[in-house]
Amino acid sequence: MKFKGLTVKIIIALILGIALGSIFNFYIGSKFVGFVDQYIFNVIGQVFLNLIFMLVVPVVFVSIVLGVIGVGDPKLLGGIGLKTLVFFLSTTAIAITLAMCLALVVKPGAGHSDLLKSEEVATYQKKLDDQKATGASPINQTFDQTVINFFPKNAVEAMTTGNMLQIITFAIFIGIGIMMVGEKGRIVHQFFEQFNEVLMYIISMVMNVFAPIGTFGLVAHAFTGAGFGAIRQLGLYFIVVLAALLIHFFVVYGGAVKLLAHRSPIEFFKGFFPAITVGFGGSSSNAALPVSMECTKKMGVKPEIASFVQPLGATINMDGTAIMQGVATIFIAQLSGADLTLLQLITVVAVAVIASVGTAGVPGVGLIMLAMVLTAVDLNPAAIGIILGIDRLLDMTRTAVNITGDAACALILSEREGRKLKGNMHVE
Repeated sequence: MKFKGLTVKIIIALILGIALGSIFNFYIGSKFVGFVDQYIFNVIGQVFLNLIFMLVVPVVFVSIVLGVIGVGDPKLLGGIGLKTLVFFLSTTAIAITLAMCLALVVKPGAGHSDLLKSEEVATYQKKLDDQKATGASPINQTFDQTVINFFPKNAVEAMTTGNMLQIITFAIFIGIGIMMVGEKGRIVHQFFEQFNEVLMYIISMVMNVFAPIGTFGLVAHAFTGAGFGAIRQLGLYFIVVLAALLIHFFVVYGGAVKLLAHRSPIEFFKGFFPAITVGFGGSSSNAALPVSMECTKKMGVKPEIASFVQPLGATINMDGTAIMQGVATIFIAQLSGADLTLLQLITVVAVAVIASVGTAGVPGVGLIMLAMVLTAVDLNPAAIGIILGIDRLLDMTRTAVNITGDAACALILSEREGRKLKGNMHVE
C-alpha cells in the first residue's frame, strides 16, 4: 500500500486545524463560529471517525483469525516458533507497561482541559451511570464474571455490539479450527486472506482520501473549544510516547541484542539503519520487510531464520503500536477524570498485547486497535480524535521501532539457534 505524500498532507491539515481552531476560539460565542464548528468541523471529523470505527470489528476478527492460522501452522510450532512468539509477546508487554508507567508519572492529561467536549463527557458518563445502575458495568463485575464474559454465547451478538474481547475469543477458535482441519479448510483460509486484502485496501483508501480532511475537522473542532490551552497537553502526550519509543528502542532492544545475542548494539543499529529509514518514511512494517530482511542477512543472520522471523514479526510484533495504545489510554483517562483501577490497567496490558498481534503492518490500523483497548476499560473511543492529528508523526517512529524488534529477534535466534538449524530447515 502506498501512502505517498500522506504525511505532508496530514501535517498541513494539523497546522491549519490548530491555527483556525485557535483563532475561532477567541470568537466562540458568535453564531458564525458556532455554525462552522458544529456543522463543518464536527461533521467532517465525525464522518472520518465513523469510517474508522466501521472497520474495527472486521479488521480485528479477520486479523486475529489469520494470526492464529499463521502462528499455529505446524511448521511454526517447533522450538524456533515458540521462542519467537515468546520474545514478541514479552517485549510487547514490556513496551506497554513502560509506556503506561511513563504516562502515569508525567500525567500528560492531568489538569483542567476542554479537549474533551463537555457534552461528550456528560453523554458517556450517563452511559456509565446507567450501566452501574443495572449492574452491567464491567468495572463492577467480579473476577469470575470477567472470565466468563471472555467467551461469547452468541458470536453474532458480540460482533453487533462490538464486544472486542468476545470477538477475539471467537476469532481464535475459528483460526484454530481452520488450521486443524488442514486441506479441508484451505478455501476458508483463502477467503480470510482475500477478505483481509479488501479490508487493507479500504483502510488505505480511507487514510489517503479522508485522513487529511478528517484530521483538519477533528483538530479544528477540538481547538475551537479548547484554544491554545490544548497545545500543552497534546505536546506532553507526544513527548511521553516518543520517550517510551526511544527507551524501548535503545534499552530493551539494544539490551536484548547485547545480553542474548552477545553482539554490539551499536553495530546492530548501524547495520539496520537503512531499514529503519524505510520504515520511518513509509510507516509500514510490510513495506519495509524486503529491506529489513536484506539488512539482517548482511549482519550474518541465517537466511532461514530471517525468512521465518521477520515476516511473522511484521504481523504479530507491534511494540511501537502497543506503546501508543498504553500512553493514549492513560492520557484519555486523565482527560476524562477517570481513575483506572489495577484490574483495568492489567486489562489494558492484556488487550493491547492481543491487539498488537492482530494489528496489520500498515499505517492507520493502530488507531482502530486503540478503539478496542479504550472500549475494554470503559473509555470513550471517540476521544481518539484528540490524538489523531499528531498520531501520524508518531506512527513513523513506532514503525521503525516495530521492525527493529523483528530484526533483533531474528539476530538473537540466529546466534543462539543457528547451528541447531543447519541443514534442518528448508525455505521455499
